[in-house]
This record gives sequence, C-alpha cells and structure tokens, in this order.
Amino acid sequence: MKSLAELKAIKDRVKSSVNVRDDIHGSIRVVVGMATCGIAAGARPVLNAFTEEVAKRKLEHVAITQTGCIGICQYEPVVEIYTPNGEKTTYVKMTAEKVARIVADHIVNGNVVAEYTIGTNTK
Repeated sequence: MKSLAELKAIKDRVKSSVNVRDDIHGSIRVVVGMATCGIAAGARPVLNAFTEEVAKRKLEHVAITQTGCIGICQYEPVVEIYTPNGEKTTYVKMTAEKVARIVADHIVNGNVVAEYTIGTNTK
C-alpha cells in the first residue's frame, strides 16, 4: 500500500464486487454481521443471497449493508432488518436458503418471519 488513494481504489473495487447497496433515505435497511465469527458461520453467502434476491425483485427501497460484530456470536450468521419507522428485527442462524422467504414475507409484505428471529432460536 503506497497511498490513501490506492487504499480508496481497493475499497471501491471490493465494494463494487460485493455489490452492497448504499443506504437510501427512507429505505428498509438489511444489515448482515460480517465479523470473523459471522463469516466463519456462513454470513458471506447470506449477504450475497440478499443482494441477489433484492436485485432480482428490483426492490429500490432496500439498502443492504454489512457491519462488524453484533455481539451474539453463538447465533451467527445474524441479520438485522430496520424499517423506515425504526423497528428492528434480528434474524439468527441465517442461511442463504432462508433469504428468499425473508425478502418475500418481511421486506415485501411486512410480515416478520418469527421462526427465524432471536426470540424463537434461543434454545
């Protein structure tokens, strides 16, 4: 690494390859925990599945972002969904296969998929 400009170029290249959408005002925000614990548990395929499903459905009001440790490592991969009114739903033990249902039921139709949330997965 020779300069900050080179670092920014690497960041831009990686960001575009991951295809993470920028935050959009008034949008639904999907936050995938991508700390080492999340990545080891399979968070990368979950992030990719959200990105692909949202793009396939052309959902312009959905921003997909990633974050570091959410703090509940035993439940990784963890995904938090924030609605424009500030409500947060935490989905745990996520898989890429669960993403299509969450997008259809929760993001499109506003119905939380309770069986995938933290409250039903603490056993």
